[in-house]
Order: sequence, then structure tokens, then C-alpha cells
Amino acid sequence: MSDTPASSPVLSFASARRSVEEQAALCHPGGTESVDLLTAAGRVLADPVLADRDIPPFPRSTRDGYAVRSADLAQTPVTLEVIGEIKAGERPEKITKNVERGQAVSIMTGAPVPPGADAVVMVEYSSQRENEVEITRGVGSGENIVPRGAEARAGGELVGRGVRLNDAAIALAATAGRSSLEVYRCPRVAVLTTGDEIVAIDTVPGPTQIRNSNSYSLAVQIRQAGGEPVLLPIAPDEPRGLHHLIEQGLSADLLLMTGGVSMGRYDLVEQVLSELHAQFFFTGAKIQPGRPVVFGKCGADSSTSEGTATYFFGLPGNPVSTMVTFELFARPILEALAGMSPRKLLFVHARLKSEIRVKPGLKRFLPAILSGEFENSQVELLAWQGSGDVAATARANCYIVLPEDRERIPADEFVAILMR
Repeated sequence: MSDTPASSPVLSFASARRSVEEQAALCHPGGTESVDLLTAAGRVLADPVLADRDIPPFPRSTRDGYAVRSADLAQTPVTLEVIGEIKAGERPEKITKNVERGQAVSIMTGAPVPPGADAVVMVEYSSQRENEVEITRGVGSGENIVPRGAEARAGGELVGRGVRLNDAAIALAATAGRSSLEVYRCPRVAVLTTGDEIVAIDTVPGPTQIRNSNSYSLAVQIRQAGGEPVLLPIAPDEPRGLHHLIEQGLSADLLLMTGGVSMGRYDLVEQVLSELHAQFFFTGAKIQPGRPVVFGKCGADSSTSEGTATYFFGLPGNPVSTMVTFELFARPILEALAGMSPRKLLFVHARLKSEIRVKPGLKRFLPAILSGEFENSQVELLAWQGSGDVAATARANCYIVLPEDRERIPADEFVAILMR
């Protein structure tokens, strides 16, 4: 970590990512709030969900068929006496009859297995005539039965603190009778786009101006990662106005700035941050797109892990660079501030459809299309015009991840991909 951008390192991708993860481990979420169960979807759990009873609360049949004593099926075919029927949700007083030797009970999927039975034979291997059933296949003890408490014991943890609540987690909470959940408050993330060439989206741009797309793409990514975006006014390429807006942004839980972090004469973000006594963890990563990304913290006691320092990222102004660097670097800090348990970045792999040639030296995250069907997938690089080509990225559903030491990757080789 350095007090000045000039003395801050440009790191490899892996080192930059580790630097972010180390700082994310020091982050703490804000307060909590209670929300109803459906509103909790996508939020981060602050109070664990515990099972209010064993799950399942009884030995549960996993098949339609017959509850039997497995020893009776040592030799098949065999004919058993059918002494009753049990459906899912059956009243307890109707399932007290014990299954004795030579007997069976017709049973439905999800129904409680009666006492005395230790297996369920599937209906496909049976033929019932009045109160008798012929079974043509044997079963082992415990087959097609989920024992009581096999999924969870009463008082056991179903969903832990720090989990982002997806469909399965919401289902578990509903199973435990939780109509509301305690979740962490969403961190406020200030978004500051810089540059005299940037105008508001409802403005007719001049010949050399562009509309502010970065603030809106970041707002979407922030919401998807569990934050609340706060869009600041567009900052001019002028130190005093930029200084004021950066100070305003530092009052949020996290500050994301786009533009102004390259080597141009009017790229002023790092200069203003230095005047605010910011600490810099790195001022570049050896990636494409996104090499000039900046990461640091600023505020009271920013040189330590204590106090009210606010983390910030200076993201490159080219739109694709902004999107990529958010996913690679800003997301882990935001997720930590939202209360999520840390997780490593994982790539999946797919077969490359066409050969790729690049210059070595940078780890590349290039827009691509993953296509195919079922297990037969393949990935192909999209034709694009560089890190300003949002149109190509909008068509992409992933990024091909190319290692920094490869110049040529032949068709049919498996390559790493990062899903969009």
C-alpha cells in the first residue's frame, strides 16, 4: 500500500485480486433489518435460520409403491397381504398399524412409512389384486426411505449467516416456518463518472461528446451484487469540482469512479485522491480490458484497518473496461460490505470453437458467446472494436479468459470462461 499513485504498484491479475480479497476480509456490514420472506430474496442473511423440527419429521417414502419388510422379499416373486394405504399428509392416527411378516401397505411419495416396514418397493414392480399384491423385485433395508431427521435435526442450522438468499435458501426458511428474516442493510455505493466529454443521457450530445452509460451499467451491477447505487453528478475535468464530488462520494460505504485514471493530461482522479491523503493498494492490473484500474481507501485512519475510511475504485472509463473491472475487483468489496461470506473467483471451461491469437503479457477477459446444447457446448470470441464496444459486449454471454503467457490457443482446446 502506498500514499501516492506514482509509488503504487501495477500488479498481475492474481496479485490484484488477492489484494482486494485481503481488504474484503477486513470489511464489516452495516446494520440489519427484518423483511418479509419474499422481500428477503437476494439479500444477505444476518441471523441464521434454524430447523424448528426434524426434517423430514418422519421416515418419508420417496416412491409410490408398497411399504414392506425387506426380509419378506428375500425371494421373489412373492405375494403379500395389503393391510392399508397411506397418502402424503395422512393423519397420524391412521398410520399406527404395525406391518407384520407377510404384509404390505400401499404408500404414496412423501407419505410417512408405517412402523414395522423398513423399505418401499416401487409400484412398477408390483401387481395388486384386491387385498393382495405380487412383488417381483426385492429391496434392501432402507431403500426408497429418507429417515427422520436425515436432512436436518431440530435446532440445527439450515441457512447460515452471510448467505445470499436464493430460491433454495428461501424454501428452507419457509420449511422452518419463517415468514420474515433478519438481513443486512444494503451498502450505499456512490458512482461518479468523470470527464468533460460525458453528458447526461437525456441530453443531445455534441459532435465530440458521449452519453453517460457507465453510471447506469454500474448501477445495475451494484444492485445485482447486493448494493444500493447512488448516482452522483458528472464530474468535470477540473480539480476543484472533482475534489468536491469525490468527498461527497466518500460519505457512502463504497465509492466507484469511472474515467480519469489513465495517463492523460486531464485524468485527475488519482491527483485529487492524493490531495485527500488516500492510500493506494494498486494503480493498475496487468489485464485487458481494464489495465488502469485503481484501488485504495480514503478517510480517517485510512492508513490502518480502523476508523471510518472508505474504500474506492477508479475504474477505466471505457464501458467494457468498467464492466469487467467491477466484476473482477469491486464486487468482492461490495459483497463483503453487504455481509456476504467471502468466496473465490471461479472460472468454468468450454471447448474453443475457433483459434485465437493475441499478444502475450496481459491476462485477457474478452467478450464471447457460449453456445451449443446440453453437454455439447463451445465458446467463440466475438468480433469487437476494443474496450469501448458496448454493442459487442451486450451480445456476449461470457468472457473468454486468456492467460498472459499464451500467444496462440488452437480450436477445440478447453479455455476458461467467466459467465456474464
